[in-house]
Amino acid sequence: MSILDAIIQGIVQGLTEFLPVSSSGHLAITQHILGTSGDGNLFFNVMLHVGTLVAVIAFYYKLIWSLIKEFCSMVKDIFTGKFKWSNMNYERNLIMMLIIGLIPLFLLFLPIPGTDMKIKDLAELLSASPILLVTAISLLVTSVLLTIGIICNRRNSARGGKHLKGSGKTSSKERESYTILDAVCVGLMQVAAAILPGLSRSGSTLAVGEMRGINKQKALDFTFVLGVPSIIAAALLEGIDAIKSPEGINVEIGVIIAGVIASAVVGYLSIVIFKWFLKSDKMSIFVIYTAIVGVAFIVISIIEMNTGVNLFTGAHINW
Repeated sequence: MSILDAIIQGIVQGLTEFLPVSSSGHLAITQHILGTSGDGNLFFNVMLHVGTLVAVIAFYYKLIWSLIKEFCSMVKDIFTGKFKWSNMNYERNLIMMLIIGLIPLFLLFLPIPGTDMKIKDLAELLSASPILLVTAISLLVTSVLLTIGIICNRRNSARGGKHLKGSGKTSSKERESYTILDAVCVGLMQVAAAILPGLSRSGSTLAVGEMRGINKQKALDFTFVLGVPSIIAAALLEGIDAIKSPEGINVEIGVIIAGVIASAVVGYLSIVIFKWFLKSDKMSIFVIYTAIVGVAFIVISIIEMNTGVNLFTGAHINW
């Protein structure tokens, strides 16, 4: 892999990790087009996720720091008997819901009956597949979820009046705090997004929040902050697997650094862009985009399955 290939993949990762278009799906598509998919990319993919982790921490450092301080205060209240579930401020509610939202991720470590695999291993198999049919279908699912989220958000806004005229107040129909059920639903959607390349984590979890009546900006903040421990855990686990694999770290350090920097810088910019699109009610562009890419690669996948040849590189496909 060249430094240029690494930068291209870093840009793709940075753009798609936070925009609701699926980073894993676009990374698989990019590697398919460049002909760099296959063994040896696992560790590099992990490092690209580290780059986007840097981006989200840099963007949300104030909120993350306030949550850390509030967590320490909450632990103190728990041990002194002052903690009350019914009397939590926004930060404390967010902390509890983040913890609950992470619990479903343990489902990824359940064994698959009749195999030596765990559920999380499906993600690697699907991402490494030379045929992108699952990725393409998952992109279409992302488009559908985004559409449902937009409809639910507009319906909630219409029922209560999204903003009172001249007051700037949020409608009572849109909640800013999460319930246990909200957090569990978001957590389960994260599990699905972790398995299926093409199913956007940010897009699907945002859509779930909107379906549950959460204020869309608060739902987006929850999604991104929830991604911090998720990305850290995934990077550690996948990094260990990559190091232990027969191929090991099969990428030059300069290539890794170039990819990480590109991923971090572009990732930060993509968060800014996403929040602007959400605030401006222009999310339909992502609905159209994921639908077009999904349909296009369904067609491409069917052709490649019939011909046994990668349409972009001309290489023979073994599947």
